[in-house]
Amino acid sequence: MLSGCSQAPTSHAYYMNTAAPAELLYGRVSQDAAAHYTHYDDNPVKQVAQIPLATFSLDVDTGSYANVRRFLNGGQLPPPDAVRVEEMVNYFPPDKPVSANTASRESSPFNINYELAPAPWNEQHTLLRLDIAAKEISSSARPPANLVFLIDTSGSMALDQRLPLVKSAIKMLVNDLRPQDHISIVTYAGSSDVLLSAVSGAEKKTIINALNDLNADGSTNGGAGLQMAYQQAEKGFIKGGVNRILLATDGDFNVGIDDPKAIEALVKKERDSGVTLSTLGVGDDNFNEAMMVNIADVGNGNYSYLDSLSEAQKVLNQEMGQTLVTVAKDVKAQIEFNPQQVVEYRQIGYEKRQLRDEDFNNDAVDAGDIGAGKHVTVLFELTLAGQKGSVDALRYAKDPMKATTGKESELLWVKLRYKTPQAENSRLISQPVMAATVQNRFDMASTDMRFLSAVAAYGQKLRGSDTLAKTSWQQIAQWGEQAKGSDPQGYRAEFIRLVGLAEGLSR
Repeated sequence: MLSGCSQAPTSHAYYMNTAAPAELLYGRVSQDAAAHYTHYDDNPVKQVAQIPLATFSLDVDTGSYANVRRFLNGGQLPPPDAVRVEEMVNYFPPDKPVSANTASRESSPFNINYELAPAPWNEQHTLLRLDIAAKEISSSARPPANLVFLIDTSGSMALDQRLPLVKSAIKMLVNDLRPQDHISIVTYAGSSDVLLSAVSGAEKKTIINALNDLNADGSTNGGAGLQMAYQQAEKGFIKGGVNRILLATDGDFNVGIDDPKAIEALVKKERDSGVTLSTLGVGDDNFNEAMMVNIADVGNGNYSYLDSLSEAQKVLNQEMGQTLVTVAKDVKAQIEFNPQQVVEYRQIGYEKRQLRDEDFNNDAVDAGDIGAGKHVTVLFELTLAGQKGSVDALRYAKDPMKATTGKESELLWVKLRYKTPQAENSRLISQPVMAATVQNRFDMASTDMRFLSAVAAYGQKLRGSDTLAKTSWQQIAQWGEQAKGSDPQGYRAEFIRLVGLAEGLSR
């Protein structure tokens, strides 16, 4: 049924192109050929008696799923650091409208829903799924948009799956622009140019003709291009509207960046002034995903990877409202586990979004933004009282069963803190997750619970997690097949095909 940390990554690195190695500033950089990924250790099992709080920022990126799909379709297993489980789980829209088991709050942009069932890879443990659903906004109520496309036109973008794909993707977006929307196009290679400046969405032919004239050549002066894009965003700024830069690149900045922290500082400064930034990744051999993910996070935007025109349509057409229209910013979650009911927990994914416990109440700490209609899934593997734990019980811990709190029927307490789009002070909503709602059998769980469990297993196994060592690819495919649901877009059928590719490449 559905209703609604304090640990930093041990290794965290971003790409940089200076003489000094990146690891001197940021830690270890994971590389695949010339590609760059950020390394995070998997979240460990934690004992509730020692660490009762899990604190993290919510995440709506989905780029990892499409990038991993590109590897598998190309006949390669992805590098483990390219796999982020939360981005895979959040790739899929719900199969059915969520039936809330909590009262709707008219003053809140969210409903918090939940479901509990045995973990399919370990039925001695319980899987918790939190579904945090943002309220929808109709197309007619969507605020006007001031969009600046910052397009990499350097020589590395000449291949079919790079600049030509970006051009086709933007053309699809143009079809949905309204007269009150405005679009600017800035290009960068060896130098930067303003191709279009705040053109009305009604001038579709002008925009498409400009896109048709784009060609790829030269080096990649991304720093200068970014500064020019912000100038255009400020020139066309719409008070109360959507003001966003969409950076489309293979991430190969090789001119004009002396310090990646300077780029991060620029993005943060402009974010605070009301201009956000999203990234659209393309390409393969020199793809710098570490940089793409980082500046999208800092810019309060989204990171997406475009491996095909159908993915571009999903990101820039079907999910445009979720991508652009923010209903809540700086959204943080804090889960408090009841030691009378929960012995251990392990958060699945969200390694790049972990926060210190004290960050939850600190409004100065940046966190993720959530768009209209977006469903954010959070998964925890729990060891409940009476289940076999992964770690021996503490000899000298206070016996939680002797506590009498009057809240013994609660498994945990969920708190969300968020700001409305124009506010500086956060609001708090919270609710319990009740022990009585635990399903006894995995096959009795909802379609979405079972399917997303399969996706989580797929992501963990691709990362080489010991937790999934005894789980076969055939089992994962079977869980997905049995929970495919109506699948109108075919996303779930494609997932099952990808599991088969992963199995073949793992032999």
